Amino acid sequence: MMHDRTQTEDFTGPLKRLLAAIVVIALLAVFVLWRIDSPRVERFRAQVVDHVLPNFEWAMVPVTASINLLRDFQSYQALHAQNQELKRELQTMKKWKEAAVQLSQENARLLDLNKVRLDPRLTFITGVVMADSGSPFRQSVVLNIGSRDGILDGWAAMDGLGLVGRISGVGRSTSRVILLTDPSSRVPVTVPSSGQNGLLVGDNTLAPALDFLESPDIARPGDRVVTSGDGEVLPAGLLVGEVAIDPGGRMRVRLAADYERLEFLRVLRHHGQERIVDPGRLILPEALPEALPAPDTPLELGQGDQAPEGGDD
Repeated sequence: MMHDRTQTEDFTGPLKRLLAAIVVIALLAVFVLWRIDSPRVERFRAQVVDHVLPNFEWAMVPVTASINLLRDFQSYQALHAQNQELKRELQTMKKWKEAAVQLSQENARLLDLNKVRLDPRLTFITGVVMADSGSPFRQSVVLNIGSRDGILDGWAAMDGLGLVGRISGVGRSTSRVILLTDPSSRVPVTVPSSGQNGLLVGDNTLAPALDFLESPDIARPGDRVVTSGDGEVLPAGLLVGEVAIDPGGRMRVRLAADYERLEFLRVLRHHGQERIVDPGRLILPEALPEALPAPDTPLELGQGDQAPEGGDD
C-alpha cells in the first residue's frame, strides 16, 4: 500500500507543476500580447469580434429586448408622472376658467344695465339677487336693497334687457320681486306695432300668456311688447318681450329678460305711480254727494205728505 501511494504522488506532482507552468506562461502571453498599444493585437481582436459576434446575434436578441423593455417602462413611469401633473394643472385651469366665465357674465350683465335706455325722468338703484324662491307656486327673488334705500312696493325691476317683475314686499335691507312668470302676476301691456292693449298673465313658464287683446289676429309673432302704464302701477314703455304663439294657438310673450341668470336687477324709482293707502277708496267716494241730506236734518213734509200716526199728543 505504501508503494502505491508513493507512485501516485510521484505521478501527480510533476503534472501539477506542468499545469501551473502552462497557466503562468499563458497569462504572461496574454499580458504581453493583449496590450492596448499593440496594433497586431488590436487587429487580432477585431478579427475575433468579426467572426464571433455575428454568430451570437440570436443570443443578443433577448438581452436587447429586455433593455428596450426596461427603457420603455422607465419612459412609461415618466409619462404617468407627467400625466398626473397635467391633470392637476387642468383642474386648476378649469377653476380659473369658471371664475373667468362668471366674471365675464357679471361684467356683461353690468354693461347691459349701463347701456339700457330708459325714460330720463326715471332714476334707478341696482341690487344683487340674493336668493330665488324656486317654488312651483311662487316665482320671486330677493334683492339686497330695501326701505333704507328708499324702495317702495310696486316699483319695476329690470335686468339689462327687459322687465323682470315688480317689488312686492319691502324690508329694511331686503325686498322681494314678484317675477312676470308668477301665477299672481298681472301686468298691463301693449303691442306698439298694432296699438293693442292686453294683459300679461304669469303661468310659471318663461313665455306668459297674452290675454284680452282687442284683435288677436292683428298681432304677429315677433312684435315687440312693452308696458302700457295702465293703472299707473308700472311706467309705460318698458320692454317686456315679443309676441309668440304656442303649439296650441294661444298667444304668449317670449320674455326679453334672461331669467336663467338673474344676478343684478335695476329697480326703477317711479314716484308718479298711484299709491293706494286706504283700500276703501277703491269703492266709496271721497265725500258724500251734496244732494243727500245730512243724517241729523229732519225731513220736511210736503203738502201731500201726512204725519205718521201714533205721534205725540
